[in-house]
Amino acid sequence: MRPMLRALLVLVLGAAGALGATSTAQVPDQLAPQTQPPPAPQPPPAVIHVPSAPAAHRAPAPAHPQAHPAAPPPTTGTAAPTGGPLAPGTPIPPAELGAFVDGVVREAMTTNHIAGVAVAVVQDGQVVLKRGYGFAAPGRPVDADATLFRIGSISKTFTWIALMKEVEAGRVRLASPINLYLPEPLQIRDQGFSQPILVRDLMSHSAGFEDHVLGALFEKNPDRIRPLADFLREERPRRVRPPAQISVYSNYGAMLAGEATSYVNGRPFQDLIESEITGPLAMNHTTFREPYPARADLPRPMPAALAANVSTGYRWANGGYLPQGFEYVTQGAPAGAASATAGDMARYMLMILNGGQLEGATIYGPATAQGFRTTMFANAPGVNGWDDGFMEFALPGGYRGQGHGGDTLWFHSEMVTVPALKLGVFVTTNTDTGPVLVSSLPNEIVEHFYARPPVSPTPGTPALTDDRRIYAGTYLNDRRSYHGLEKFVLMLIGQTKVSVTDDGRLLTSGDGGVQAWAPDGDPGHFRSVDGLETTAFELKDGRAVRWFPPSGATAADRVGVIYHTTTLAVMAVLAALAAVATLVGLAVRDHREARETPTQARASLVQTTVSVLWLLAMASAGVFAAGASDIGRVVYGWPGPWVVIGSSCALVAALLTVLLLALTPVVWRGGRRLDSWSIWRKARFTLTTVIFAAFGAQLLLWGALAPWSG
Repeated sequence: MRPMLRALLVLVLGAAGALGATSTAQVPDQLAPQTQPPPAPQPPPAVIHVPSAPAAHRAPAPAHPQAHPAAPPPTTGTAAPTGGPLAPGTPIPPAELGAFVDGVVREAMTTNHIAGVAVAVVQDGQVVLKRGYGFAAPGRPVDADATLFRIGSISKTFTWIALMKEVEAGRVRLASPINLYLPEPLQIRDQGFSQPILVRDLMSHSAGFEDHVLGALFEKNPDRIRPLADFLREERPRRVRPPAQISVYSNYGAMLAGEATSYVNGRPFQDLIESEITGPLAMNHTTFREPYPARADLPRPMPAALAANVSTGYRWANGGYLPQGFEYVTQGAPAGAASATAGDMARYMLMILNGGQLEGATIYGPATAQGFRTTMFANAPGVNGWDDGFMEFALPGGYRGQGHGGDTLWFHSEMVTVPALKLGVFVTTNTDTGPVLVSSLPNEIVEHFYARPPVSPTPGTPALTDDRRIYAGTYLNDRRSYHGLEKFVLMLIGQTKVSVTDDGRLLTSGDGGVQAWAPDGDPGHFRSVDGLETTAFELKDGRAVRWFPPSGATAADRVGVIYHTTTLAVMAVLAALAAVATLVGLAVRDHREARETPTQARASLVQTTVSVLWLLAMASAGVFAAGASDIGRVVYGWPGPWVVIGSSCALVAALLTVLLLALTPVVWRGGRRLDSWSIWRKARFTLTTVIFAAFGAQLLLWGALAPWSG
């Protein structure tokens, strides 16, 4: 089940998230209305197998010359540029940049099995690198200027720009409640909170919503796509905390912002983006439209010319690249529906670095440009936060970046702009194994050309060991559903354990691995011992109660032992052993010699039934886990029959366990000694009932006893 956990973590935590995130102009020809709707997507081709070793370990061949111009031979990826790190005002030599990026990308493609990659780098007002690597589909190499990749939550930056344009026009105010700019059916209810959600709360991801990922965010069947307004009304999340308290990444918040922008402007969201952003920037290969059959209740579909150039998404499994179907996000378009080429994203970064202007087109003004570079909200001082909707990035050499990450199920992307270096880096991949490359390449470019890596790790502080209990514990990610079966799954994968080493370092360990931290001045603040990241804890009465991960996109609350995955595992093992022992006892017991009252006989029957139900629930969970390495099956098919069967069996077992608890005193009273159970059988019955009750209570608290909630 670990691959599924890692993939879900990318959606839940990455990009910052599941989809990592805005004057009238001529609409480009490619986005003009089509006389014929684009064809429906064809079924994905059969699995593409790579050759066996040693050929399988060779770097993928580059795309055709137009997509991948000749470059000097790649470097090892570790040597410093000629003359050492460059001064901040010195641009990177294009030949050295091309050689370095080639080396890093090709090594990552071979090591991590990535089918296709596109990279764009801009600096000092120029495009200095655009390259495609590998393949976008069988027989079709990646072309940096033609191949469209799904850019996931980078879509949110378009949404925030569109929203800020409405602010500049005076139609929206950041300090006003978002309900002022929404039609009544979509307005946010109080739900027990007195403070309204403001527009700026959406941009800082601090509105206070719970989060949903499974079963609704992506669709693989175009017939299931809903209009944005319908999706927002039908999938409304609960409010779980006051606004402006902490930042917890929210796709729903970005969708609301997009709908509000569309509502006050009076145009569909896709039309608005085309006329206000992509059209003026001549981003002719960027669109929020998707290739579904035309429908009256949906925006116009993606033009056929663009649809023909969209890269296939791949899953690496069983030694080959498995093509995946198109991931539809039109129902939540402002949060993640965009597709773009590396060439278009180069123009987009040039506009951002130039304060909202490019080649005579003004997309936004100086105040908005300053807002996109100024921290609007951070969970803790020194930890990454949000710049009017753009994410902050800590980069080597003390440089700061702004941008966004983006993840769908199969595509992974990152866009980082570094104003101090006049530098922008965009990297995108079409395979589920791409997150490591996209998250590391911008850092590696800055470090290689502008910053020397640290000579040695930061040492720990022995004083940290004086009271390990201040920080040590289990912390549960706040970006999750707070009820039902999705709560159960996200509680399983969203836990981080914090411990303190004997030499005074803090260790955080979750499904993403182990990271070490050293104290960084103020109480509760820590810096990575071998990197640039910072993290912090909220202290209350001398004890950490909340952890702020380095991304700045979420928070994690300290939880008690009943919410630890270890506790759940121990209780599941005990319940399984008790259930098996009950069934074994039933099989080996000599019923001709057994003595029992009618009540004890009924209690035994109920306990046997409960034992069978618990084992069926666990078996169903096991079947689900066995197929969960395919993240597409989990997300598209959620909750699926096995999850519903398992939850239903567990629910009935828990309810019958309540009956067993009620029968326990009667079982102990029994009848005459010769007509009743022995004291040892009564004790076994009671112990088994208590184990079942404790396991059922824990599952209830975790949300697992809600088969209807999927």
